[in-house]
Amino acid sequence: MPHILVVEDDPMNRDMLTRRLTWEGYKVTTAANGTQAVEIACNILPDLILMDVGIPGLNGWQATRAIKADPAASQIPVIILTAYALQDERRTSLEAGCDDYETKPINFTQLLNKMQHYLKRAVNS
Repeated sequence: MPHILVVEDDPMNRDMLTRRLTWEGYKVTTAANGTQAVEIACNILPDLILMDVGIPGLNGWQATRAIKADPAASQIPVIILTAYALQDERRTSLEAGCDDYETKPINFTQLLNKMQHYLKRAVNS
């Protein structure tokens, strides 16, 4: 069962993602801010991270940079979640080390397809 870290400061969004992912068969751990995200990611080494951009403390890009700088956690795929669909946001996300990008409101089917792609890639490498 793949282990997903959901990083989301909004309790309703965090709960919705957790419920949907659990229903899909994933084990889910959550973090409400960037500092927690880095600590959890580097300690439990989840299989994939869903990272909101606009979180307290370290924002999603800063947290991703910190996670990718840790040798043990650097290969964990990170999909950034953001309400901003601007091209600059996508570029900034990729420059920060994020593997992919999904805009809010989340198209859950599309998100699951992306997740499965990165999880399958991680198993094959």
